[in-house]
Amino acid sequence: MTTHAPYLLGLAPLGLMLLWAAVEDWRTRRIRNWLTLSMILSGFIQSFMHGNMIGPWQSAGGFLIGFSLGLVLFVLRAVGGGDVKLLAGVGAWLGALGIFEVFCTQAVIGLVIVLIQASSQGRLRILARNSAALTLNLIHLNVVGLEQAALTGESCRSVDRPLPFAVPVLLAVAVLTLLGLSSHLG
Repeated sequence: MTTHAPYLLGLAPLGLMLLWAAVEDWRTRRIRNWLTLSMILSGFIQSFMHGNMIGPWQSAGGFLIGFSLGLVLFVLRAVGGGDVKLLAGVGAWLGALGIFEVFCTQAVIGLVIVLIQASSQGRLRILARNSAALTLNLIHLNVVGLEQAALTGESCRSVDRPLPFAVPVLLAVAVLTLLGLSSHLG
């Protein structure tokens, strides 16, 4: 049991900051700058420490990829600025491959949650219609333009209250940590 303790202990600060961000995002639909900036800085700092899980270059790469992925979603008005910084902070902790895995996993988790939410509100048809409209706008982005695609995204809300982005990110990091833990031990 002691072989995985450093692995979990090393990720504990990230887990606690993500939990805080998820609770705050759930309650207020905002993530405070001091929290996301603390996540970014601590991610960089841990990469320089003895026993780190990733090196400084990996931390910088993860930060840049996390920020870039978040920025694309921000431009499309799918997420807010705090969500962009949240992804950058997770990237600083987990590196390029880690943030990509988190991004893909949170998308699947978020999809499942939104499907359950839309179903419980009797809005699956609306969700399907709005998703088709968004997809067509993104496919024809050169015709409709980025501004129109973003406006369509804002007007095509399929649920009463959109899912706070930090929740699926937290769940993704938790799932991937548990999967990483099993491979770490094997």
